[in-house]
Amino acid sequence: MEKRIRDIKDRCLEKEDPFCASACPFRLDVREFIGRMQRGAFNSAFRLFSNTVGFPAIVAALCDQPCRNVCPRGRVDAPISLNLLEKAAIAYAANTGPNSYNLPPKQGRIAVIGAGISGLACALRLASKKYAVDVYERSGRVGGALWNVLDSAVFLEDIRLQFSNEEYGLFLDHQVSGLAPLLEKYDGVYIATGRGGDSFGLERQAGGDEGVPLATGLPGVFLGGSLTGATLMEALNQGLKASLCIEDFLKTGEMRSAKKNTPTRMRLAPGAIVFTHAVLPASGEQYSKEEAAAEASRCIRCRCDACIRHCGLMSYFKKFPGRIAEEVQITVTPGTLDGDGTVATRLIATCSQCGLCGEVCPENIDMGEFLRAGHQAMHEKGAMPWAFHEFWLRDMAFANSSRASFSAPPPSGEKCTSVFFPGCQLGASDPRYVSESFRFLLGLEPGTGLTIGCCGAPALWAGDMALFRKVCETLLENWRQAGCPRMILACPTCLEMFSRYLPEIDCVLLYDVLAGAGRPSPERGDGTVVSVFDPCAARNRETSQQAVRSLLREAGFGLAALPYEGRIAQCCSYGGQIGIAAPKYSRWLAEKRSNDGDHPYIVYCSNCRDVFLQTGKPVRHILDVFFGLNGESAGPPAYDERRKRREKLKEDLVRKYWPELEEPGKEGAMDSRNVLTIPPDVREKMNWDRLLEEDALAVIEQCEASGCRVLDPATGHCLGYGEIGYMTQWVEYALSSEGYVLFNTYAHRMKIELE
Repeated sequence: MEKRIRDIKDRCLEKEDPFCASACPFRLDVREFIGRMQRGAFNSAFRLFSNTVGFPAIVAALCDQPCRNVCPRGRVDAPISLNLLEKAAIAYAANTGPNSYNLPPKQGRIAVIGAGISGLACALRLASKKYAVDVYERSGRVGGALWNVLDSAVFLEDIRLQFSNEEYGLFLDHQVSGLAPLLEKYDGVYIATGRGGDSFGLERQAGGDEGVPLATGLPGVFLGGSLTGATLMEALNQGLKASLCIEDFLKTGEMRSAKKNTPTRMRLAPGAIVFTHAVLPASGEQYSKEEAAAEASRCIRCRCDACIRHCGLMSYFKKFPGRIAEEVQITVTPGTLDGDGTVATRLIATCSQCGLCGEVCPENIDMGEFLRAGHQAMHEKGAMPWAFHEFWLRDMAFANSSRASFSAPPPSGEKCTSVFFPGCQLGASDPRYVSESFRFLLGLEPGTGLTIGCCGAPALWAGDMALFRKVCETLLENWRQAGCPRMILACPTCLEMFSRYLPEIDCVLLYDVLAGAGRPSPERGDGTVVSVFDPCAARNRETSQQAVRSLLREAGFGLAALPYEGRIAQCCSYGGQIGIAAPKYSRWLAEKRSNDGDHPYIVYCSNCRDVFLQTGKPVRHILDVFFGLNGESAGPPAYDERRKRREKLKEDLVRKYWPELEEPGKEGAMDSRNVLTIPPDVREKMNWDRLLEEDALAVIEQCEASGCRVLDPATGHCLGYGEIGYMTQWVEYALSSEGYVLFNTYAHRMKIELE
């Protein structure tokens, strides 16, 4: 886990500089500068610019705009006119003078050789920090090479203004003939004598990269500027950096060269830039305030944020991979960082583990895999709250119990060549999805057997690897006993589980088989336009994606693409079974996905169907079309109904195809002698809270058998509670002629310990 956390932090590009800042010699914080300009905050924008470059008027006049060459807008419309924005910040700032700070003098005397732009920049920064600075210039004027490229009125005024609050020594017409006298007098020396100037024989000792201020072989002596081959803007920036190198030496005694700017690793998400016309100044030379704000608004303030843009979890919680990794580290390994070990407990259980983050991330960082590992680690420690997953694990246990699951050979008596495995939720959604599919498969291949049960995904999502492996072992043993046939799976999640954890089993998705059968569906679309919502578990199943689309085209439907489909399919909100751990996020995600397209959806995952039906989105399963079943407005089954449908499915299939397997009793079925009447509003509440009718009846029967209940004389209702697994459920009920009437029920997913 520790290795994974370090890897994520090292690879995540969220904190990489934008392209413009990376190309800028000064590493101007362009995102912040642009943000201030967008708001019309010219004073603070100017202050940021001035503090970064030292001499704002000189830089604005001479900057050759390397940022324009790398601005990603240049590939779509036109680069941001950052230089014009810098000039606008200068023009509209109320005060362009430097700040004055009342600081005490610092120990240390520094000599700067050369009063060109690099030497002056170094002197300015050191003087502003109240070091004693003397500047030596062999000519009779300051500015150096600036005299050759810029109107002296511009740069002389900027130099005067920036030094207006500082005290320093300036010695013009002073030729420095050697370093020895200076080293006796000064603690640090910066040599910036200009292109072709005197380096006092130190070039060969300098080492390091060309174009950055260099630490020499003499303690406290640095050289830079045009002397090292820098351009004017690079030279200015080297002077600023040299001041930091000298200050570092004065404090630590270490001689360290400044680091050369390295290119950014930034990558933008596809579609991050929308065409926008560049803003041109009406005056032809300078932006008005409104024009400056409009041009600044064209900037997308580049950030590697594909994960935030596309991943529901990171978008909703506004957390990048590095932040998530840090919170997981605190949670899984308390004491490694500040925290109490519960920071990310819920977050870990909130990931749908759909894999989209790894698909869109330029570094292929799969946070789903990481959070799954964190989930497993928490489970192994016994630190993951069982309440997040207990309901789903109980449902898996039900799906694999004798009440709902079974395995049977081909009813024809032929050798088993294929086994249809519809999974646990297809029959819960609509039993006909399973029965009609099996009937169709028998018509294609009489040697088709049937196995109904759960693939174990809920255990994997809960981090319970021991339970998951047990389910896999059972599936593998049943497959071997059947003669190792091909498995036809109806659920994309089941296919993902089999492919990854049971690779020895040859599997195919049902919809590939239907598309290859060459049989027309009974329903005709007559040009009706629909959108196929690909389940996240099928993102790498291009053949299956196309199979579903071909079935719809052949049935006469028109297809409208969704923004997220194919390899970038997003989770409907069912994956990871996050509804209890993060109900608000789960509902937000379901609503968001249901609004991705204006047309009705066609899905090939029953969980997607039921999630969208719950949001009110018109949706049908591909099996609805292929077999002429439900319309778009069919309601989603409640959790009680889902259990009943699975039980009924088993009964009907066994009775039709394998009557010899019929059993007289049902494991754990509700006692038919006691009927529980539930008003519609209470039943709806129970469904939202994931409380089952049979559990409520079991609690009532516990209360009646033990006498542990309270009678409310005002209503005549009985109040009591009981334990269902780890959960404590309260009930308000009354006796009726047929059994009981339930007036209210609620639960805390906790156990009550009695003394």
